[in-house]
Amino acid sequence: MMIVYEDDYILITNKPNDVLIHHSYMARNMASEATLLSLLKSQFNHENIYPVHRLDRKTSGLVIFAKKKEYITPFQTLFEANKIKKQYYALVRGHLKDTGIIDTPVKGRDAKVYKDALTNYHTINRFTINVAVGPYEESRYSVVLLTPETGRLHQLRIHMNKISHPIICDPKYGDRFHNKMFNTQYNIQSLFLHAASLTFLHPILNTELTVKAKFPTHWQLLSEKFNVNLDI
Repeated sequence: MMIVYEDDYILITNKPNDVLIHHSYMARNMASEATLLSLLKSQFNHENIYPVHRLDRKTSGLVIFAKKKEYITPFQTLFEANKIKKQYYALVRGHLKDTGIIDTPVKGRDAKVYKDALTNYHTINRFTINVAVGPYEESRYSVVLLTPETGRLHQLRIHMNKISHPIICDPKYGDRFHNKMFNTQYNIQSLFLHAASLTFLHPILNTELTVKAKFPTHWQLLSEKFNVNLDI
């Protein structure tokens, strides 16, 4: 984990895969786990910081923390007004077309009400692995850039599943056969979904910021083995 940006009002960190931001009722069965919040406090001596937004436990990448409670609202307002451009990278099953929009509604956190959700995607790279999965002699994959315009729970994971291109190593919405192949062939179990960049107008400093997060180790292995360009 590392801090990639810091000023008097916020800090932005690159969250590892499989780390909770903080303990909550939804994650009550993981109460003994270290959280991103506790790691920041212990490693960087940040005693009073507050997460501005959410990122799935399984997902890696950028998370904004406010340094005082009064700084939370100005940044949360940016998210609510869709004034923060969020870009994610994902590895998905199959060869995806160049660009597209997914607008399937997604259930809210109460798991009862469907809410509008919109994701734009752009395919960065396609490749084939000479390993049989299921009835096919080869396995096809795409690296895609995902730009969500809404922030629903598990939105990107659900949307990629909806168009039959699930994210690799997604235990809930993914393809278990392809997940198993990456585990057995490459010893990879971490989700291939990375919150790679945030662009926004700082509401206090009034300056334009673009912050980027380096890819985790399993992404670097992907790049080396299959010549996938991960420049961001």
